[in-house]
Amino acid sequence: MIRKCDENDFEAIWEIINDGAQAYNGVIPRGRWRKPYMSQDELRHEIRDGVQFWGFEEDGVLTGVMGIQPVKHVTLIRHAYVRTQRQRAGIGTRLLAHLRTLASGPVLVGTWADASWAIQFYQKHGFRLAPREEKNALLRRYWTVPDEQAAVSVVLVD
Repeated sequence: MIRKCDENDFEAIWEIINDGAQAYNGVIPRGRWRKPYMSQDELRHEIRDGVQFWGFEEDGVLTGVMGIQPVKHVTLIRHAYVRTQRQRAGIGTRLLAHLRTLASGPVLVGTWADASWAIQFYQKHGFRLAPREEKNALLRRYWTVPDEQAAVSVVLVD
């Protein structure tokens, strides 16, 4: 079941993000990887900044989360993660399909350039990689990321 997350889901969201982010270890630049991948303070900041999380629940337990954030005239998909043991079971696909129905304007996704599995996932669902110049302009306009992270990131556009 897909449902909107609330403050009671905070711990589960944080656990899912950090569990799913294990895939980045050894893939993304060393200076960007840390454990936990996202601190609770960072997650609180993201929520305060307007990221609304939706979750996929199975037998009363959240197994995947995906955030949506309206920014100016686009919608960003943020922090899409599935518990490691439930990956490749269609959870991300179902969450993405649901969030796209809630989006207004173009939908954008940012991820690490070396996260080939994530890029392929979004391409499979109709997103295209933005060329470098467009990517840089989109990152500056809709995200707040350090230049070092922007250099090793990609943006996908629906």
